Amino acid sequence: MPARVLVVFAHPALQKSRVNIQLAAAARSVKGVTFHDLYEVYPDFQIDVAREQELLVAHDVVVFQHPFYWYSCPALLKEWLDLVLEYGFAYGPGGDKLHGKTLLSALSTGGGEHAYSRAGHNHFTIRELLAPFEQTALLCGMKWLPPFVVHGTIRSVEALGLERHVADYARVLTALRDEKLPADALRDLARINADLAALAL
Repeated sequence: MPARVLVVFAHPALQKSRVNIQLAAAARSVKGVTFHDLYEVYPDFQIDVAREQELLVAHDVVVFQHPFYWYSCPALLKEWLDLVLEYGFAYGPGGDKLHGKTLLSALSTGGGEHAYSRAGHNHFTIRELLAPFEQTALLCGMKWLPPFVVHGTIRSVEALGLERHVADYARVLTALRDEKLPADALRDLARINADLAALAL
């Protein structure tokens, strides 16, 4: 039976994003993937916590898709994390509802990959900067995967190779659905889409 994949999408200005519009379309195109646009559902930030928790329980894989804003996520996704992953549900006594599920971050960054390195402008790698998300997964008993990252979105579509990134994202979501991601091969990757051919995807 295929895994049930939930993409929790957060972009406050989607109409301005060449990259996330197409990545979102790729996610919507994968059969069996539930695409959940937080800014569309909650434009007033009034999150229905019970509904969101039901969605999480009903899925096996959770993907946070968003632009990388100030080394983190857009405000509505942070609000979602604060409210939905509550004590007694996601962690603490009785808080085992997410145990065994998988968490992946799918990000877009304006800066290139070198900018996210010790020698680069941002001084830290993406995986280091995502430590709070990784720890969230660990606290909730979830399996954390290396992120899917599209770097350098300020470049032209041609220079960015957007078509390839969109196809790769669909491949990763399909592999998550079909449970065909080789966990051992992923462990030390900086990003899951560094070399999908090497993962036989």
